[in-house]
Amino acid sequence: MKIIGPFSQIVTLRGMPLKGSLSDNLLDVVVDGAVLVDGAIVKTVDTFDKLHKNFPAAAIEHIHDELTLVPGFIDCHTHLCFAGSRANDYALRVSGKTYLEIAQSGGGIWDTVRQTRLASEHDLMEEIIKRAEKHLHAGITTIEIKSGYGLETAAELRMLRAIKKANQFTTSDLISTCLAAHMLPKDFNGNEVDYLDYIITQLLPTIQKEKLTRRFDIFIEKSAFDRKSALHYLQHIKQLGYDITVHADQFSVGGSEVALLVGALSADHLESSSHHEIHRLANSDTVAVALPGASIGLGMAYAPARKLLDNGACVAIASDWNPGSAPMGQLLTQASILGAYEKLTIAETLAALTYRAAKALNLADRGIIDKGYIADLQAYHTKDYKDIFYYQGSLKPQKVWKNGQQV
Repeated sequence: MKIIGPFSQIVTLRGMPLKGSLSDNLLDVVVDGAVLVDGAIVKTVDTFDKLHKNFPAAAIEHIHDELTLVPGFIDCHTHLCFAGSRANDYALRVSGKTYLEIAQSGGGIWDTVRQTRLASEHDLMEEIIKRAEKHLHAGITTIEIKSGYGLETAAELRMLRAIKKANQFTTSDLISTCLAAHMLPKDFNGNEVDYLDYIITQLLPTIQKEKLTRRFDIFIEKSAFDRKSALHYLQHIKQLGYDITVHADQFSVGGSEVALLVGALSADHLESSSHHEIHRLANSDTVAVALPGASIGLGMAYAPARKLLDNGACVAIASDWNPGSAPMGQLLTQASILGAYEKLTIAETLAALTYRAAKALNLADRGIIDKGYIADLQAYHTKDYKDIFYYQGSLKPQKVWKNGQQV
């Protein structure tokens, strides 16, 4: 066992509710604190002096600077597996073209599909590792990564295999999600229903055999899949025991309704959600995931995080890092901007990046600094935790620990 500390502050997030609004006075902040770690697991959190006295045989990883410790962040929605760039899409958007107009003209998701299909599994894996390492140095210790730029069996399997292999060479935990239902491929000979059946009959058996993922996603939108076909598809996937998440209510409503009908772990985007959708999400166990990077990248409204929280929803925040609508990838900056725009408390934003994001991934072992949780930690050079968000991403972690080991 070892004692890591002392820290000016430790924001543990223990004892916090999973749903609803949060005031900063609910935060458990240990002053001059330390963490007792046994291997990869937190044993207890207390003041440094008490831990040193009660566990005299424990090794000490001494912290000499004035640092504030918080849990490692969890990015519960990314598209880090891709090839190529969509800088041309961005140029078209800022000149006045809409997301749907760009997609209809051959840009958008299909442009990335063309580029990703040309990439080898090894090349995809190498790019995932680079992006995951960048995230890790920003304090993000668990990263969800979707497929969805293959849109045919061989290419989708190549993406999922690349994610699985990359996880063996990264310090962060990579959680894969199959998003083969990202859009109807332009080169597919059939309709939406035919393509979703193709995923089930041609792609799913190999995913099952190789255990490539435990999660499935679908984009429900006018440019992708309608509610009826998506519901049938997700019900079949859910019956097989897979976790479900949904790209929902980004440009039009309806996706979150499907997410609730199938008991999805999360409904992500929600920029177009109205009072009806907000109320239903708040009265469910489905996590509402805001993706401010997409709003910034597309120049559109943010997800109604304030209203979701005030109605009692569980809200997480993720980066949506992708080559098209959200190329920034800076989770802390995005969350800080969303917090300023939506008037989120520090507690709400911090919860949305940690234990509430863990809930969106069905992970109950991280996102809190307390006994029994994984020792995924990050420390910032400040004596006040509020500075982490006050500087809107320009204050970077000074130290990061994954599974109790400093990286």
